[in-house]
Amino acid sequence: MSPRPFERPATIALPDSDPLPDGSALEGLWLPARGEDGPRGGAVMAAPHPLMGGSMESPVATEVALAASDAGYGSLRFNWRGVGGSAGTASGEVDDADLDYRAALSFIEAAGDDETGGGPTVVCGYSWGSLAAARLLASSPLNRKAVLVAPPPAMLARDKLEAWGHPVLVIAGDRDTYVPTDELKSKLVGLEGVTLVVLEGVDHFFMDGLGQVGEHVRSWLQG
Repeated sequence: MSPRPFERPATIALPDSDPLPDGSALEGLWLPARGEDGPRGGAVMAAPHPLMGGSMESPVATEVALAASDAGYGSLRFNWRGVGGSAGTASGEVDDADLDYRAALSFIEAAGDDETGGGPTVVCGYSWGSLAAARLLASSPLNRKAVLVAPPPAMLARDKLEAWGHPVLVIAGDRDTYVPTDELKSKLVGLEGVTLVVLEGVDHFFMDGLGQVGEHVRSWLQG
């Protein structure tokens, strides 16, 4: 495989309709698609809860972004508002998260064919970030795949997954106290196109299963 490209800083503009002052932006990292065949599309990766230490430097967020690049997608991971160099104050509000995620999707759509090949977008997230990804599946016709890592099932919108109808990869650990496996399986049962991978001996932080996350994402996106 060709050498992995270098990440570069990305400035993600927030819309003027956002409560923050005009010109406000989120901090991100853009990783070009790996390989010499050109990009297949773009991927957005959302971090865990900003009030609980969630940032784009999360090992899981980084691993998914790297896997997406390896699979041929230009990938963007970003910091929620108020985290790192992103404007504003850190917030646990769903509306703020959705505004931030929409801004990241707009960045992907505006990136140009040289960065995404004009291909589809993969919406991705980890923990709290996976819930934002799930809420915004249908926000753009370019969104055609999703990767949800450790989505808390009590807050996961089954109706949005069912209505969207495109392929979804869900990854969780069997020792994750925030994501009870039985509850997650019940939430996803009967949903066409949803693939659930449960990693043995792995908790919510994936310290023992990080490489497996990357392997599953890479293989699934290349399939």
